[in-house]
Amino acid sequence: MPLTLASLVQHSALKLSVRAGEGRLDTPVRWAHVSELADPVPYMEGGELLLITAMKLDAEDPEEMRRYVRRLAAAGVVGIGFAIGVNYEAVPEALVEAARAEDLPLLEVPRRTPFLAISKAVSAALAADQYRAVTAGFEAQRELTRAALSADGPAELLAKLAAHVHGWAALYDTSGAVVAAAPDWAARRAARLTPDVERLRERPAPASAVVGGTEDRVELQSLGTGRRARGALAVGTGAPLGTAERYAVHSAVALLTLTTERSRSLHDAESRLGAAVLRMLMAGEAEHARAVAGDLYGALLDAPFRIVVAEPALAGTAQPEGLAQLADAVESAAARTGEALLVVPEDGRLVVLAAEAGSAVQACAQYAEVVEGRRGRDAAGPEPDELVVGLSAPAGPSGVAAACKQADQALAVARRRGRPMVEHEDLAAGSVLPLLADDAVRAFADGTLRALREHDEKGRGDLVASLYAWLSRHGQWDAAAVDLGVHRHTLRYRMRRVEEILGRSLDDPDVRMELWLALKASSPAT
Repeated sequence: MPLTLASLVQHSALKLSVRAGEGRLDTPVRWAHVSELADPVPYMEGGELLLITAMKLDAEDPEEMRRYVRRLAAAGVVGIGFAIGVNYEAVPEALVEAARAEDLPLLEVPRRTPFLAISKAVSAALAADQYRAVTAGFEAQRELTRAALSADGPAELLAKLAAHVHGWAALYDTSGAVVAAAPDWAARRAARLTPDVERLRERPAPASAVVGGTEDRVELQSLGTGRRARGALAVGTGAPLGTAERYAVHSAVALLTLTTERSRSLHDAESRLGAAVLRMLMAGEAEHARAVAGDLYGALLDAPFRIVVAEPALAGTAQPEGLAQLADAVESAAARTGEALLVVPEDGRLVVLAAEAGSAVQACAQYAEVVEGRRGRDAAGPEPDELVVGLSAPAGPSGVAAACKQADQALAVARRRGRPMVEHEDLAAGSVLPLLADDAVRAFADGTLRALREHDEKGRGDLVASLYAWLSRHGQWDAAAVDLGVHRHTLRYRMRRVEEILGRSLDDPDVRMELWLALKASSPAT
């Protein structure tokens, strides 16, 4: 309970009486200060009870008292203690009226009460309040430690913290998503602060910020000891935190940071185990992999899964931050839904084994949507900090090697097309023609058809158009001739000229296939 003017008035040994400002006696007092200066404001910090005898003041001059009291009130002085029986036998009415005008508490100090007694009373009360705060803080620390070690862990800790600060508390993961909140209703309030948490995450840990609006005052604290924050704690209250509450928050930050770092060490060990499981699966040792996976990854191997491969979008660049952020995103998504997940960071890339249609795969799709939305329609290409992602078709333990190859193929196509993510199923289900959008394929097509185009440019016949029509009609002379508007004998003559110029036979199905792909891959001239 903070010291107030009312506490001093009720102090039986001081015998203080109230002459003005009766309605503001609940104002906290930070200190008691004696000053006989005509203008003590430069030496005030705010929150003081100013003790005076008016030795250098004309306390009976109404105008001077109005100016004097007005300056004190503006400086944050919480009250005036006027000693009677020294320079004035009673509190001057001019001072009383000025204090009433500013609604500033004015206390009458009897002659037998020295200012030193008031200062001692304030100091003792402040020390007692500080001791209570420290004691309460240590008690909160013990409770929070017990909560952190309980079966519910962070959730129980948040509940205790919310009770100590008389507000609410929430824990965020590395992606800025709410992991837990107390009380339960605070989860929706905390979710609205995700953008603030994301901005806090961009700053080196430890970092803090105060946010909020009319609802409450929210303090955000990053968690983690490394350069990148591993999460964040939000504490919402109706007023600034007191000393005891501040102790509780600092204890919670320390405990959650310890839990986070310990979890990170465990996570690193799990990653090494996951890498071993993946190597076994790649080597075709599915049974050995399942035995090593145990309860940690066993459930993941019991159902269809996908392989996700991510690399920097610009070849030859290193993007450890981007890869780490994507790893955090998929891990956070899987953790929220309780899915098993195998994440293996490799040199310059990330390999993920995730449930077929689970949250981790959805997190990759959301990443791609964000990148495409950020680029806009007119983007020339990927940004330096972007990743490219390839996603395999669903597979089982015996098909991991093939799934990894599929993911690599999808990643290569995504890089070639300038897209943030491509699924292998889309390639298999769609047309092969988009795969021809490659400089090497175009060069092959131009080289294959160059002689025919040069022939046509000299006005000797439409060989390229005729070849396209004949191939599109599967070698049916009459149908192709109708499409071209020529006689079938004319078309037969043109196809013989194609064979002569290219030195290849159109009876060969491989030749027909190559010419058709060349026509489709080259610039549209048909």
